[in-house]
Amino acid sequence: MGYLQDFQTRINNHDYAAFLKLWEEYCGADELDGEEVCQVLEMAKKADFASSFGRHIEKILPLWSIAEEGVEKDKVLQLIIDIQTSNSSQLFQLVQEFLQKKYSSHKHYQDMLRLVGLRSRDDFQGAISNFELLAHMQKGNFVFHTGGWGIGEIVDVSMVREQLSMEFDYVAGRKDMSFANAFKNLIPVPNDHFLSQRFGDPDALEQKAKEDPLGVIRILLRDLGPKTAAEIKDEFCDLIIPAAEWTKWWQMARSKIKKDTMIETPEELKSPFRLRKNKVAHEDRLVQALIRKPDADTLIQMVYSFLRDFPETLKNTEFRKDLQTKLKETLSFKELNDAQELQILFFLRDLGKDEEQKDTAIIDLLKRFPSVEDIVMKIDIIAFKKRALLEIKEVIDKWPSIFLNLLFPINQNTLRDYLLTELINAKLVEETKKKLHQLLTDPSQHPDAFLWYFQKVMSNPALPFGDSEGRNGFFESFLILLSHLEHNPGEKDLVKKMHGMLSGGRYAIVRDVMQKASLSEVKEFLLLATKCHTLGEHEIKILYSLAEVVHPSIAKERKKGRNKSADEEEVEIFWTTQEGYQKLQQRIQQIATVETVENAKEIEVARGHGDLRENSEFKFALEKRDRLQTELKTLSDQLARTRVLTKEDVQTEEVGVGVIVACANAKGKTVSYTLLGPWDADPDQNILSFQSKLAQAMRGLGIGDTFQIQGESYTIQEIRSFFD
Repeated sequence: MGYLQDFQTRINNHDYAAFLKLWEEYCGADELDGEEVCQVLEMAKKADFASSFGRHIEKILPLWSIAEEGVEKDKVLQLIIDIQTSNSSQLFQLVQEFLQKKYSSHKHYQDMLRLVGLRSRDDFQGAISNFELLAHMQKGNFVFHTGGWGIGEIVDVSMVREQLSMEFDYVAGRKDMSFANAFKNLIPVPNDHFLSQRFGDPDALEQKAKEDPLGVIRILLRDLGPKTAAEIKDEFCDLIIPAAEWTKWWQMARSKIKKDTMIETPEELKSPFRLRKNKVAHEDRLVQALIRKPDADTLIQMVYSFLRDFPETLKNTEFRKDLQTKLKETLSFKELNDAQELQILFFLRDLGKDEEQKDTAIIDLLKRFPSVEDIVMKIDIIAFKKRALLEIKEVIDKWPSIFLNLLFPINQNTLRDYLLTELINAKLVEETKKKLHQLLTDPSQHPDAFLWYFQKVMSNPALPFGDSEGRNGFFESFLILLSHLEHNPGEKDLVKKMHGMLSGGRYAIVRDVMQKASLSEVKEFLLLATKCHTLGEHEIKILYSLAEVVHPSIAKERKKGRNKSADEEEVEIFWTTQEGYQKLQQRIQQIATVETVENAKEIEVARGHGDLRENSEFKFALEKRDRLQTELKTLSDQLARTRVLTKEDVQTEEVGVGVIVACANAKGKTVSYTLLGPWDADPDQNILSFQSKLAQAMRGLGIGDTFQIQGESYTIQEIRSFFD
């Protein structure tokens, strides 16, 4: 494969002279590498100098003639005939002998020789490829169209008319094509080819993919070449595996691919999976990777993942010893830090027999660490973090203070659970409670840790702060944290998680807290909730309803709130779809960057006309400036109070923003209205702004309620979400 890059460089540079010189050198070799020469000829076939090169391609024949018989030798000859332009008697004889040997028994053999140009001998370029296409032309076989029609199935062939009919993947209806055009556009595809199976019987391929995902991935890589994970998804998702099942299926397939000895798994996401020619043992793959001398962190991750996925390889005594030797060599690296050294000692403990010696090394290492907490935090592998914590508890007397220091910064909840359990089991409840009080007073310092303990304390009253007072305090801090995080665009996922925790189980946490909270505490909860923009109007109503169950006096205050006018309510927030939001942004940008600039030019031009007191153009330009500034300010104010409507915001128990209302009058006449934001409104399509009078007339009504349209009474029959 040493010549491929050189040939490719000359083709890319359109350097025919250099390419031809390299070709002459290549043809003087002692042995033919069939795979390599096929790739060279495939590249040359597409080059802009292919026609000129065709006169010199025969120089490969002496080398070709001494090659072993087989598929690769046949493929090389086929490519030679595809490219050749000399139509020499030597090539003619080779083609005849090849076809005679392989196809002489075909019933249309003589007609096919004529069709590929082997009767006149004038021009038989591509004769083997064309003959094999003709031999492949049978009903039910598959072909690939190089012009973009995709895979096609042959439904009829006529040797008399020299024509075939096909149905293609990307073109509707049956297509007829002459043999002459078929030679230019079609490539024969085996019936077991991935594309043939997907087009011919997708249901069977789907069943096969579910039963044997690894086998189908192998077929894909065999037939279509190396593919990235994204490209594999493009070939499978919806076409074979339904989109709703893709993630689960790919996770299962990916786990099998990792353990397959025939598929090369890429180290980077954007790199492709490749099908190997021969199996490579798992041990050999790791050894090859280690030969590249990765840095310590990469080596640790690589060895850990390997031993986790292939623990059976440790039964290979020679491999086990080689791995031990490599890890011991790594320990001698000067640039190795303490965390890396500790993890390598863990490996050696698992691989070695002298447990006592390894324990001594680990103990000595832990005791000389200046900051044990820093070492633990530098370990990326969770299992090794846990092992480090176990070792610390075993050999360091001051482990409780270390555990307390790690309780918040450590990122994994499973490790936090372990730390908390060990501290409580050691009867260090007061020290632990003092530490946890920091979460209560300032949840924004460690939001992940706060949410971890919030969930625990809400479900386990035996924990510190598990009494009513503690849980109420944590619930109040939860709402404060939610309001705080909403102002940080980088915390959208955390805000979404908190919203789910709050509304989960039909607001189970809220119900539980409010049942044991005083009236003043519940009022404080409700006040804090109204400051959380994530909670929509409907959700605030639910919180009030839950509060009323425990403290009925709150219902009166809620009723006062309902008496507030619609205009006063809606001044709080402007709802819109994503499209409406973009329209608003575009309009603001149009005014600020285009119309205002144009207006400034108009003012300058009008100012140049002289006396400003009698200058009507100048006055009109100033009036336009005022209108633009007013509109810009209004729209900017509205943008600041705008919220994009999502599926979760829409409630269908009553009429509100984001619903489609179907209603009918007394005569049975039906009409539907969609209630969206002011920038989504389209009266011609019955899409109303939620601020419109008609929308306000319907607002808050449920199925069966009536309202007036132009003096006529309508009854609501259905309320459904705009997103459904």
